[in-house]
Amino acid sequence: MSVAPADFYHARAIKRFRRTSAQVEQLDLQIIAALKADHPQSVRHVFYLMTNPRLPEPVEKSDRGYRHVQHRLVELRASGRVPYGWVVDATRNGFFVNTFSGAADFVERMTHLYRADPWRDAEYRCEVWVESRSLASVLLETCQELAVTLYPSGGFASLSFTHDAAVQINEDDDGRPLHIFYAGDYDPAGVLIDRKIEEALRQHLDPAVKMTFERIGITQEQIEHYDLPTKPRKEGDRRALHIKETVEAEAMPAHIMRGLLRKRIEALLPENALHVAAAAQASERGYLKEMAQTMGRDRA
Repeated sequence: MSVAPADFYHARAIKRFRRTSAQVEQLDLQIIAALKADHPQSVRHVFYLMTNPRLPEPVEKSDRGYRHVQHRLVELRASGRVPYGWVVDATRNGFFVNTFSGAADFVERMTHLYRADPWRDAEYRCEVWVESRSLASVLLETCQELAVTLYPSGGFASLSFTHDAAVQINEDDDGRPLHIFYAGDYDPAGVLIDRKIEEALRQHLDPAVKMTFERIGITQEQIEHYDLPTKPRKEGDRRALHIKETVEAEAMPAHIMRGLLRKRIEALLPENALHVAAAAQASERGYLKEMAQTMGRDRA
């Protein structure tokens, strides 16, 4: 009679494992604490935080572990213990049509969209590219605050996507060098994606455009410095053979990734540029609001 390998019984044991009510509550408390300390985060970011073996109730680094964290986040938000805004998902977006009752309504409702440009006097332009929409979810607010364009490539970007991005870069070119920051997975595919994106962009850029493309995460140095959780590379993948252990970008805590990105972007801005832009913005919005009120009175 043949004997099943030990891994088979281990897999069966994992499959049968069910947390007690006390263990589920402990996991919930860990999730709440993680999100209270750092939000917004994606589900995958929270999952990687929960795989920390030093936690009282860690989850396994597997699809099953991810689904469990995902389920707990659904329950925690439905119960009100976690605000919905603390968990973000930029992978699904609606398409909306804005309508207005008149010109005054348009001006009033668009007033809050007016942004003063902090990059007006900067020596550089800046963009951010990321491998996944999950990562884009947690960096979007930072990019919006710093007034930089964010592109989620969704893995190896399509030809149309990179072509359209390059066309936009050409149209916006004003002679200043463009600095692109990139963040993605550290695995055999991930370390090639940013190279392919840069190559595709340069193929369609005007020769006069000066572009620097820089990977700010994930790197081997960051894996060691932040003690990021790793997974073995997939067997049979012959790409980037120097990579022995892989790390998803979401394994880096969201606040650290946001901090790294913010530091690099702000270094390209003139001193106090954000404060100057904010003051100008408040003044111009006040003017637009007064304009809307005048238009409304005239119509009445």
